[in-house]
Order: sequence, then C-alpha cells, then structure tokens
Amino acid sequence: MLDTDTKRRIDTCRDILVGKVPDPKSQVEQITVALIYKFMDDMDLEAEELGGERRFFTKDYERYRWAKLVAPGVSGQDMLNTYSEALTKMVENDGLPKLFRDIFRNAYLPYRDPETLRSFLREINSFTYDHSEKLGDAFEYLLSVLGSQGDAGQFRTPRHIIDFMVEIIDPKKTETIMDPACGTAGFLISAYKHILKQNSTTAPSASTMSEGEDAAEQALESPLRYPGDKLSQEDRLRLANNIYGYDISPDMVRLSLVNLYLHGFADPKIEEYDTLTSEDKWQEMADVILANPPFMSPKGGIKPHTRFQVQSKRSEVLFVDYIAEHLSPQGRAAIVVPEGIIFQSQSAYVALRKMLVENHLAAVISLPAGVFNPYSGVKTSILILDRAVAKASKQVAFFKIENDGFALGAQRKGVKGSNLPQVKADLSAWLQDARAGGGVELHSPLGEAVARTKLAEDGDFNLSVERYKEKIAVKRAWPMVPLGDVTKRLSGGTPSKANSAFWEGDIPWVSPKDMKSDVIFDTIDHVSRDAVAESATSLVQRDTILCVVRSGILQHSFPVALAAREMCFNQDLVALVPESDLLLPHFLFWNLKCRSKEILAEGIKPGVTVQSFHSGYFKNFLMPLPPLEAQREIVAEIKGYQRVIDGARAVLENYRPHIPVDPEWPVMELGEICTPEYGFTASAEAEGQARFIRITDISADGMLRPDDPKFVDLTTDAEKSLLTQGDLLVARTGATFGKTMMFVEEYPAVFASYLIRLRFPPNLVAPKFYWAFAQSSEYWSQANSLMTGGGQPQFNGGALKKIKFSVPPLDVQQAIVAEIETEQALVNGNRDLISRFEKKIAAAIARVWGEAKEAAE
Repeated sequence: MLDTDTKRRIDTCRDILVGKVPDPKSQVEQITVALIYKFMDDMDLEAEELGGERRFFTKDYERYRWAKLVAPGVSGQDMLNTYSEALTKMVENDGLPKLFRDIFRNAYLPYRDPETLRSFLREINSFTYDHSEKLGDAFEYLLSVLGSQGDAGQFRTPRHIIDFMVEIIDPKKTETIMDPACGTAGFLISAYKHILKQNSTTAPSASTMSEGEDAAEQALESPLRYPGDKLSQEDRLRLANNIYGYDISPDMVRLSLVNLYLHGFADPKIEEYDTLTSEDKWQEMADVILANPPFMSPKGGIKPHTRFQVQSKRSEVLFVDYIAEHLSPQGRAAIVVPEGIIFQSQSAYVALRKMLVENHLAAVISLPAGVFNPYSGVKTSILILDRAVAKASKQVAFFKIENDGFALGAQRKGVKGSNLPQVKADLSAWLQDARAGGGVELHSPLGEAVARTKLAEDGDFNLSVERYKEKIAVKRAWPMVPLGDVTKRLSGGTPSKANSAFWEGDIPWVSPKDMKSDVIFDTIDHVSRDAVAESATSLVQRDTILCVVRSGILQHSFPVALAAREMCFNQDLVALVPESDLLLPHFLFWNLKCRSKEILAEGIKPGVTVQSFHSGYFKNFLMPLPPLEAQREIVAEIKGYQRVIDGARAVLENYRPHIPVDPEWPVMELGEICTPEYGFTASAEAEGQARFIRITDISADGMLRPDDPKFVDLTTDAEKSLLTQGDLLVARTGATFGKTMMFVEEYPAVFASYLIRLRFPPNLVAPKFYWAFAQSSEYWSQANSLMTGGGQPQFNGGALKKIKFSVPPLDVQQAIVAEIETEQALVNGNRDLISRFEKKIAAAIARVWGEAKEAAE
C-alpha cells in the first residue's frame, strides 16, 4: 500500500515543478523519468553489494550515475548540464533493456533553471526503492493525479470505475486481454490484479471504500499482495504475453511501459499504434477488451481505413466499432462511451447501435454526470459487450447508477451508499443466466431488461432506457388529470428590437436568464404595453406559473417560477394559468418543482443541440388533483418548511465576517501589496484539462459553485492564468460584481477575463484574512464608491488597487482567521438545515403522488 511519506514526497515534487511545468501530464512524465533514473542506480548499487556487477551505468555511462549527479559539491549548473545530457544519451545505452531505452526515448528537460532542478532532484533522491513493488505503489499514486489529455478528449478513468468494469467482465488466466487506447494501462493492470486474486489460495474479500477515501487512493495495493500461487509458470508466461495495448501517444506509451514494468511485467506488450487509421493489426482478436477511448475527434474528423463496418469520422463511433469487431466468438468488452453513442440520431450512430444490439450488446450502465470531475462534467455510460449473451438472450440489461461512492462535486469526496456493488452482483448474475439461454428476468431495483425487438421498433435503436420503461399505475388517494384539463397554456414572444420605444416600458419581460428563484419579482429587461400588443408575448398576472421549455439550461435543471406581479415573457417559456376552482397556483408550482427530474427525463427531446420539450408534453402531463381544501393544507405545510429555509438562507446571505481593527495597524492600499491580474478569454466546453472559472461560478457568499463546471485546454495563454491554492478572484462585473472568492481546490483551474486575480506575498498578507475583509461592510462601502458603469457595474484593476485595509502582523491575521472560521462553521450549519427542509417539502409532494405502485395493465 502507498505510505503517507511517499505520497508527501510526490506532492512535494509536483509543488517544485509547478512553476516551470504547470501541465499535470508533463509533471508526471518528469517525475517518472527521474524515478526510473534513480531506480536503475539503486539496483546497480544493490548488485554491487551482493557481489555482482553493475548493469545500467557502465563504461561511458558510468559518469551519469545518479549518485554522482546529486553528490555533495556538484553545482546547480553542473547538475543541469549532466542531467540534460543524460536524458538524451540514455536511449543509446546498450546496457539498458529495450524497455528502459523506450522509457527514455524523447525524454528531455523542459526548463533551464538550475535551482528548480536541484530542489527537484534532491526530493527524488529521498526515494530509496530497490524493488519495483514499492515504486509501483508510488507510480500508481503519481498516475492518479494525472487529470486529462484534453487535446485527445481522453480523461483518466477513476480507479474504482476501472475495477468495477473489470470485475463484471471477469477476465480469465487463459484469455487475451487488450486495450486499444490504453493511456496509462490502468485497465490492463486492473485485469492482471483481478486474475492474480482469482488464482490465489486465500483470495482476500473485495475491498470496500471507507467514507472519505479518495478514488485516486483506492486499490493501490501491489499485485504481489495477491500471490497468484495457483498459477503455474506456464500460466504466468502466457498471461504476460496475453495482456497488451496500443496508444497513439508516445508519452502515454512510455507511462504504460513504466506502469506495467513496476507491476511485474518484465517485457510489457505496449505499442505506439493508431488504432483507427492503421490496418497492420486488424486481424488481431481478443477475448477481453477494456477501454475508455478518446471522445474527441480532430477538426475535419478521423480519416480511417475502409475495414470498419460502420462508416464514420467520429472517434467514439470508430473505437466502439473496432472493439466490437475485434472480439473473439466468446469475447467480452466493457467500454466507457459518451452520451452521443446512446441516442444521437445521425446515421453512423444509428448504424453502430444496430450492429451492437443485433450481435454484441449485453448491457448498458448509465453513470452519473460527475464521475470524471473535476476534469470533466461529461455524461458517460458503460457498454457491456458479450457475444455469447447477444446470441443467447433476446434482451439487453439496463442499469442506472446514481451513487458511485463519491460526491459529484469538484472534490469527489467519498460518500456512503454506492450502487456499484449491487449493480455488479445483479448484472453478473443476469449475464451468467443469459449465457445459459435465460436472461428473461432481471431482478434488480437498479435495472431492467428490455427486449432487443423493442429497441429495434422505431429503427433508431436508442439506448436511453427511459424510452422503454413501462408506464406505472400508482395507487393514489386522488385522481390523475392531464395538466391541459386544469390549466390554460400561454406562449411567449420577443417584441421587435427595431422599435426602441418597445423596450422603454415598465412591464418585466422574462427570459430563461431571469428564472433563478421560486418567485420572480423583477427582470433585467422591461417592455411597454404597446410592445405586448404588437408581439407574440402574453401578459400574465400574479401567481401565474412560468416554465422554461427551450434552453441549454434544461441539460441540468427545469426552471419553474411564480410571477409576483404582472409581466410577460419570451418564446423560450410557457405560462400555465390554473383554473381557479380546480387548482391552486402554489400547489401546481410545488408539484412541478418537485417532479422536475421526472419531467426532464420524460419530456425532453433526445439528440437535440438546444434542449426542448416534446410538443404537447405539458398538456398531457398527468398529476394528482386533490380537492382545493386538501391542496390548501399541503401548500400551508410547505410554506411552513419554506419559512425555515428562507430564514437559513438569510443567515447565509447576511453573515459578514467582522475584523476588529486596531488603530495601530498600518493602513495600506491594495496596489502597494500586490498587482491585480486579469484572466483570459476562451470558449469553455464540457471537456478540457483545467476548469475554467467564470463570473457565474462565484456564488453570492463568495464561494465556488460546484454545479455546471466548464473546462479549457492548458494552452500557453491559459497557463498564464493557472491558479494556485490561496489565489483570490474578484468579479469585475455582472450579478456578482465585487465578490471575492478564494481558490482552495487541488485540481488545475484557470480564470476568465472578467475576473481579477490577487496573489499576496505570503509573509505579509494571509489570503483568508483579505477574503474575510472583502466580505465586510467596510470593503463594500469602498467598492461601491469605486465602481464605474451604469446599469452594469464595473470594477476594474485600477479601482481595486485603491481599496484600503488595515494590515496587522501575520500571527494576528491568522488568529482573526481562526475566529472567523469558527463562526463560519456555525453559519454553515444552515446549509444542512436547508437541505433537511427541502427534503421535507419533497416528501410532502411525494405523499400527494402516492407510494404503493403496481404494474400498469
């Protein structure tokens, strides 16, 4: 297992490099090469002590020995010169096995700072591993900090997801195992460990994740923990030759070679190979294929050869096709795929799904959208291919995982209640039954089986299980009625922009960006009555329900709100006006709000760029209709809960840290202490190497919002805006104008141009102290007086430099911060209070909808 001292050393190495090598992948490569370099010298030293001879640093290469490189008295410049030269010469060293020469191929030092190199090599020198077992543990942790290879659309698969996939596929000692886009060989090593465990006299029980454990630290045991003592020498030789992989990136190949070597593979079978454009290995088949292939296609698409069954230029389509076509007759595969594979309507996606359903597909496992956080919020699924199951069973199994054992925010902290063990057990049992010709029934609360003929009915072969779920009849105390029978539906529109008088009225005009609260009191834009009369918008009265029906927001949430006054709205919303003698507005509002997940799952059209609802969805939406008196009782109960929530939110919104100022403390302008820095402009996406922090990511209480993260690649421009822990970000404009957030995350992040970074000298100002000051009324009185702009306030770096604040000694600052943190812990208790009472509201509506269910006729 990884020891804490090794973890600390690796973290220290990364801290030393980050100023010169900000890209996490490059940091991993530099540490990898240095560890292997020292490891070779350690093995040479051990050989000499045992009476043998040196193997690696001999003849002309003796002068590059690690011990000489870091010997006392060697200057920083000499160290830099020798190390740089050694990296280029090692590939020519005949004393090194081919594996080691491949590791050093293309290795180089990306910076020329002697002091940085000296500090880095001294830290590497503290590693004293003379056996690859312990070094393997260190390397596993090093790979776990590797975030993403964003330019290829490839995100490192979390270890617990890799192990989950491997255990379902259950590779055997006699089978060939392949990964066609192997990255760092995580799948191959997990398969190897799985086989060792299954072939050990006393196999340990399946490890469970303790609460709070990090995914990167899970299952870091050396494979030697599972001795595999049931394996013969012939078994081991065959196993070493049967596990192989390809990757298009030479950097990834190098990392894979190291990883496999450190896990006991003397001659790992990893090759640099373009799986999609080269035909050289097309005839090779595998019994087991495990992969998380790249999602992103280059501009213009892939230009594959003609051997693929499905014609496409999309990398995700081609990789799935490749894997399906390269399975042996009894072959099995587990593949991480993006949502496009599941439901996209383009011909290539449909053709791929048709091929899978008819010949390969056994199961689809839907993963939560945050599995790849903090590097990507992309939604993924796992396809289980099993040619024996596809031939024997008339059904495909579908599972939906809501909890993978980790919170879905940026930090991915461990939580209880993982669905993975149950899905693994239920699916494994179903697959075993299916191979025997059964598989008709799937007994699992997390899954269901769908007939292949049903998947093929409309010719789209859509793999979204929600489409095929049987309608459920629910026993309720009140009748179910279509919403169209008890409400009037009104459409919106946009008045002409050409007539400026239309936009100078006093009637609020609502668009999706205004739908941020339960009740809308006012909006950014206002129109005149003439604008309403001359356009398609509708004028609605107080207590009308407004719903967003077309917007990118619908990817994540279903905004619904009550109008607090007379207003109109645009074409992306609809208004629902309840029949006064049948339905209370507030009762309808809470039903729509609490059923939002179901509404989005059932109502949104699949495969569209901008999300929108199916035509007539709200007209046909069924909801329970109690008598008005019962509705009033339920609304009154919910209002009581809401008052508690509002009070707790008021505490959160109104709390301001107070700093008791001693008049003896020096008063300084911010510009005397640090230089405000602006971020950069970029097009943020769902994928990328670093989180892109925007104005909208800063909440009203100066915290980083965990929802809807965006990402960018770490280009040269982006690297200038790379954040470190303790950096402060100030919003220049917008709804969070003047808000100050402190960056405390551990993942790579950059900031946008409408944010300003403050980075203080560590011996002068504690970042948390200034953050606390920036929440105070004194700060805001200065900020408001320094802002510029009219309706849209601006707060630029020049104004920020003029902010004055008292600067006590550092120890006093730290004492004040400690007191404020104690206060914040009490204030933050209100967050838990809000969560608890929101659940009470949801439970009240759940009672309306009933709990006893039976299958519909």
